[in-house]
Amino acid sequence: MNLNQPITYLKGVSIARAELLYAELGVKNCKDLLHLFPFRYIDKTQFYKINSLQQNTAEVQIVGKITGLKTVEQKRGSRLVATFRDETGAIELVWFRGQKWLKDSLKINQPYVIYGKLNFYGGKFSMPHPEMELLKDYKRKIQSSMQPVYPSTEKLANKNVSNKVVRSYIEDLLFKIGNSIDESLPSYILQEHNLLGKRESLINIHFPKNQELLAKAQFRLKFEELFFIQMQLLRKKLIRKSKIKGFVFEKVGETFNNFYTNYLPFQLTNAQKRVLKEIRKDVASNAHMNRLLQGDVGSGKTIVALLAMLLAIDNGFQATIMAPTEILATQHYHAVTELLQEMNISVELLTGSVKTKKRREIHAALESGELNILIGTHALLEDKVKFKNLGIVIIDEQHRFGVEQRSKLWLKNVIPPHILVMTATPIPRTLAMSVYGDLDISVIDELPPGRKEVKTVHRYDKNRLAVFKFLKDEIEKGRQVYIVYPLIQESEAMDYKDLMDGYESISREFPLPKYQISIVHGKMKPADKEYEMQRFVKGETQIMVATTVIEVGVNVPNASVMIIESAERFGLSQLHQLRGRVGRGAEQSYCILLSSFKLSADAKTRLKTMVDTSDGFKIAEVDLKLRGPGNLMGKQQSGVLNLKIADVVRDTPILFKARQTAIEVLQNDANLSKPENAVLEKTFAQIQRKTGFWSEIS
Repeated sequence: MNLNQPITYLKGVSIARAELLYAELGVKNCKDLLHLFPFRYIDKTQFYKINSLQQNTAEVQIVGKITGLKTVEQKRGSRLVATFRDETGAIELVWFRGQKWLKDSLKINQPYVIYGKLNFYGGKFSMPHPEMELLKDYKRKIQSSMQPVYPSTEKLANKNVSNKVVRSYIEDLLFKIGNSIDESLPSYILQEHNLLGKRESLINIHFPKNQELLAKAQFRLKFEELFFIQMQLLRKKLIRKSKIKGFVFEKVGETFNNFYTNYLPFQLTNAQKRVLKEIRKDVASNAHMNRLLQGDVGSGKTIVALLAMLLAIDNGFQATIMAPTEILATQHYHAVTELLQEMNISVELLTGSVKTKKRREIHAALESGELNILIGTHALLEDKVKFKNLGIVIIDEQHRFGVEQRSKLWLKNVIPPHILVMTATPIPRTLAMSVYGDLDISVIDELPPGRKEVKTVHRYDKNRLAVFKFLKDEIEKGRQVYIVYPLIQESEAMDYKDLMDGYESISREFPLPKYQISIVHGKMKPADKEYEMQRFVKGETQIMVATTVIEVGVNVPNASVMIIESAERFGLSQLHQLRGRVGRGAEQSYCILLSSFKLSADAKTRLKTMVDTSDGFKIAEVDLKLRGPGNLMGKQQSGVLNLKIADVVRDTPILFKARQTAIEVLQNDANLSKPENAVLEKTFAQIQRKTGFWSEIS
């Protein structure tokens, strides 16, 4: 049987019902249905006798016969009541819907298996709308004591596509497939990890004979899913390293050495030195670099990126940094120009707001090769932007860019430039392995010396006056303060009102002329925003009232306090990013999380995590547990992990096993050409046909 056949091939699936299943659960063909896995199971190992029933709301299963049927009139409508007996006693079965059909179809004095929730009222047990099956039919079926419960939606329930209906479709499918489920893993992997066969796993995931077989089936299917994701990522990496040639940066030249010796503002940390070595090794080989650089807020990723760009310049190449927002691109531009001000290196900024005349000058300097480093936003991707010889691309906050956007940068030179992807959102190891397993990963896991850890506290709204007193003391010492309000969407009236109300109350508490306040939000014109930012940067204002536009951006070493209003409305990574705006100078810095008393369990966990740790990787682990991989990676990346049964948080041990196995397989047989890997090669080819071209791009 061909599993790509539509589900209308199965008994009882009409075209309308097939469309509904596709719209609600994404089930289009028989293969999709086979991989619609239950999310829980009801244990039906036990049959109860009527005289042993207890007064609780448990679901029970009983074998007995219907001995009588009657219709009972009620205030509104009627109900159908059956007397159901076994050899120890009787209970009532009750139906409020479908009475006519039931009257005609129920068989008196024939053995049934019934299952449902018990009610106890007026000294009697009853069971409303039980699941029922003639005992002879029950005995004929795939016998399973564990009943699967499948995902459902309100629409499916309204159209009478119950769990029982879905179960019957899957049962019919398993009968029709028979023995024709192909094994997708080679026998040596099955033996090494003591895995169930594919067919046995699929039968036991839907209709497990017992708990032990269910656990084995789940392990096997999770392992397989994670194994093939890892195979794809690792093979992509192998192909890139063997097929895609990179520019060779042969020498560490005068530009690099001059900067390193004379202009580097501080000693590099050991972590920075280690990462720099990894990058140098990549660009000196003949292979194409595709490296992910992870580092916490303020760990010094920019200086590493700059040194990598200087290597390119020494070898006759140009370099570029692409950032997701104008603020961030501008900040990189200021940081790089300041570091290189004593050196003869040309740096330009290209964003949406650069005027046409200036744009033309940049384009010309880029094509002639006069321009060494170009920093910008998505504007870099335009076809008009042509480099003479682009050697390295630095992409900042990578999860904000789609694969398609990044691929355009590959085409900016005949040979693809080296790629260094940076993120200040630390990615838990499990997630990095699953989404970025094809990249080489570097981690800067120590902060520069002299950085003091930001003290973080959680205060409730009632403590606001004490918080304001603390702010006045800090401003008295010459420090500056951020006060940030949540902004979920820039157009939301409520958020804007929050900000304006906050601004007014702060203006009353910190009056002119003693205090100066800047305000920045998404509704302002870019020029006004920049003006207010600059006033704060120069120290003309002591307080910056803002929405999350400052989450990634301004670097003000003198700002030592970050107040986050309604902190419970922010995600963990956002809170961590905001906290990273302070603690950039030599003074002790503080982050104060203000919230209302009404906090959900998740919000409490988030705020407690922020107070307990400033380690971005620990924070990311908690965030992953709370939000799942899809949300953590942002829209652009979450599609990579379309997992059907595995979970990268809960199934970490299986993920490590699967990755290690995939590495061993490819070390022994990179092209999967050995006879024992024929089954792998076949499965892999099927997967590759589905994933298409974009998988080749970083």
